[in-house]
Amino acid sequence: MKRIGFLSFGHWQPVPGSQVRTARDALVQSIELAVAAEDVGADGAYFRVHHFARQLASPFPLLAAIAARTNRIEMGTGVIDMRYENPLYMAEEAAATDLISGGRLQLGVSRGSPETALRGSESFGFVPEPGQTDADLARDHTELFLAAIDGAGVAVSNPQMTGVEQPLAIEPRSPGLSERIWWGAGSRATAVWTAQQGMNLMSSTLLTEDTGVPFDQLQAEQIRMFRDAWREAGHEREPRVSVSRSIIPLIDDETRHYFGLRAQAEAKDQVGLLEGGLARFGRSYVGEPDAIAAELAQDEAVAAADTVLVTVPNQLGVDFNARILESIVRDIKPALG
Repeated sequence: MKRIGFLSFGHWQPVPGSQVRTARDALVQSIELAVAAEDVGADGAYFRVHHFARQLASPFPLLAAIAARTNRIEMGTGVIDMRYENPLYMAEEAAATDLISGGRLQLGVSRGSPETALRGSESFGFVPEPGQTDADLARDHTELFLAAIDGAGVAVSNPQMTGVEQPLAIEPRSPGLSERIWWGAGSRATAVWTAQQGMNLMSSTLLTEDTGVPFDQLQAEQIRMFRDAWREAGHEREPRVSVSRSIIPLIDDETRHYFGLRAQAEAKDQVGLLEGGLARFGRSYVGEPDAIAAELAQDEAVAAADTVLVTVPNQLGVDFNARILESIVRDIKPALG
């Protein structure tokens, strides 16, 4: 059975209609939604990470709190912008969180998306070397992070303290964590690179390229190229693949009030410019649960993935989103195989 998780952008805003008006609201309700999602049978609680914005920014305290409040559900990110991260401190945080969860952490990392701040990672102290791109910086940080969680020596011991001079690994470490790191790939070429690095593939509702075919077909091609590259690299384990989808089942007056008019307007892909190039945005699935189930059953990328992350309108509150997730798990998930 395919895994179903939710993906929250963690917005908060003191505006009319919002149930999430402060940063505390966003954090506490994220924990409560993860608990509710586990109760209704969902499989994952994932969160976007953004800086310099009224969104969730520091994932590990949140994920550790969710780990302590739940027993079965996976918790993770989609994605952490690695340009901003100290790889060794992140390795310690990730391992500690994973140990609290009992091995349920699933970390999505990447170069990240356009941010509110201009060269925001430089404010965090991370400046690309001459000739290095933002993507290069993110990949360098990721390489060191992966080595650290795998137990590589990343410092030299002090002989006055230890009696020897030898490589030291970070502590704590959590067995198996390196197999639960995902790269958020926005193109087919990046998916191939992801497979070569031995990371799982996380693909969203946006691809930073367009070939003229429907979004689900382009994304399915991306997944096929990832799996082919994985086999060619000779990795022993089976990789995981997730795709994100906007899914809103119309199940009561409140869901129809907020989303009923969007059922037709957002039922098609969109193509636009992003950072100077064409990008294709996937359609939304809004409608009666049985109609959505039939449509998603024809989605080639959903069929090819083992995990579907449902983007949720978190500002509408925990109860609203728990009802949506319950319907997706009960009425739609069985049709996805």
